[in-house]
Amino acid sequence: MTAQRPNVLTETTSSLSTSLVAMRPSILSMASTAPMEVMDPTTGDQVEEELPWVVLVWNDPINLMSYVTHVFQKLFGYSREKAEHLMHQVHFEGKAAVSSGTRAEAERDVFRLHEHGLWATMQQD
Repeated sequence: MTAQRPNVLTETTSSLSTSLVAMRPSILSMASTAPMEVMDPTTGDQVEEELPWVVLVWNDPINLMSYVTHVFQKLFGYSREKAEHLMHQVHFEGKAAVSSGTRAEAERDVFRLHEHGLWATMQQD
């Protein structure tokens, strides 16, 4: 004669269901009061601080020193003394930094200096 075994799976499942129903309010309350960790999104587009750009004017054998002084005064609004000082740097040292700023500002200044026949370049400082 075989003894009838109780269905362990059915009994375990029904007692587990009863336990979960009894615990449901505490599970929900735990979920609502538990601290949440929020991560900042990263886009992969890291914005680096843009370094300033410097505009250099180079010495050339063509333009007169008085003309270079005049151009510096006209384009940058420098006083005569400052414009002459920069012109002397160009003449004796071979180059002078005449302006600095964003890349767009440096490009604009180089373009304007070229329009006036001066040799100018820009570089990131």
